[in-house]
Amino acid sequence: MIKTITAADLHALTGKASQAPRLRANLNVHESLDAAVQRLFIATEPGTYMRPHRHPEAHKWEFFMVLQGQLDLLIFDDAGNLTQRIIMSPGATPAVEIPPNTWHAYVCMQSGTIGLEVKQGAYVPTPEHDFAPWSPAENTEAVADFLAWMQQAQPE
Repeated sequence: MIKTITAADLHALTGKASQAPRLRANLNVHESLDAAVQRLFIATEPGTYMRPHRHPEAHKWEFFMVLQGQLDLLIFDDAGNLTQRIIMSPGATPAVEIPPNTWHAYVCMQSGTIGLEVKQGAYVPTPEHDFAPWSPAENTEAVADFLAWMQQAQPE
């Protein structure tokens, strides 16, 4: 059976993200969390906090493509220094593939941003040791200042 994701589906996803407490929402294309390849659309709004993290397993690359709006991909070294900032939008850099064991985060720069993420499965929630120890945990007081820094930080 052919799966279709319509413009109306993606529009509804952006509405869902704008109303969500975390200011993001996803639409899974894969059948289950055990699927060998995870494929999902992610709608984000400015103000969402995507904590820097990594996928250390050798097979856990991450492909990400921005379909509308703008996300900035931030790449960090082990000490938390920003080493690369990639402006991602359909008119700039629409897609990246992040190698395994790379500290990364995204910052939503434009309302209505939608991306497509593809990565090896199965889905396993990120364990605490794969979140950057130099970044604040979600829902803590330090997030606002760290997110403000992420929005304007430039590589050293």
